[in-house]
Amino acid sequence: MRLQPDLAALVVTEDALGPVRVLGGADASSMRFDPTRTVHAAMVALDVATLAPIGAGGASRSGGLPYIPGLLGFREVPVLARAFAQLPVKPDLILVDGHGIAHPKGLGVASHLGVVLDVPTIGVAKSVLRGTVEGDFPDTPGARAPLVWKGRVLGMALRTRRGANPLYVSVGHRVSLETAIAWVERTLRGRRLPEPTRLAHEEAARVRLAAAAAAG
Repeated sequence: MRLQPDLAALVVTEDALGPVRVLGGADASSMRFDPTRTVHAAMVALDVATLAPIGAGGASRSGGLPYIPGLLGFREVPVLARAFAQLPVKPDLILVDGHGIAHPKGLGVASHLGVVLDVPTIGVAKSVLRGTVEGDFPDTPGARAPLVWKGRVLGMALRTRRGANPLYVSVGHRVSLETAIAWVERTLRGRRLPEPTRLAHEEAARVRLAAAAAAG
């Protein structure tokens, strides 16, 4: 899409965020071969001190773009923005289940969402879309290894639990990579996933089930 490089040019990869009092988590759920092209999205708001949920929003939309790897932002961000609008309190920083700049066009769903909402975002992905993990990467919680593409560090592979697949953390929008990693580590609570995206995933599942029940 021609709009993709224009949006990617707006991504800020340095810290440009104020005090964080409310954290957000974002996740979208869909079936790759669903003929209705339905996307279910959820946002959660958490108190930064306790990581307790203080609000949630959800939305579903059918008839959007087909599932095309590399263009998921155009499919998911409009629905995530609707979920964001439903939050009773808006987050100062959002952890997004998906890539930030570690993306073939430098505009994963986390970066896309951050630019559209003009909110700081962090990409927290479960698989690699672009780049190679380089260097030693032991099976030790807290271990890190850079995700590199053509000499450029796109993100960081982060081992959060022994014996579990790593997470791939990247800048979304208006945060530096070190800040992104620090927030992911701060919100892990001994699990593989940080609390904001874990709760957003659960909320997205509830949104999907509610939509299915409403459809009969």
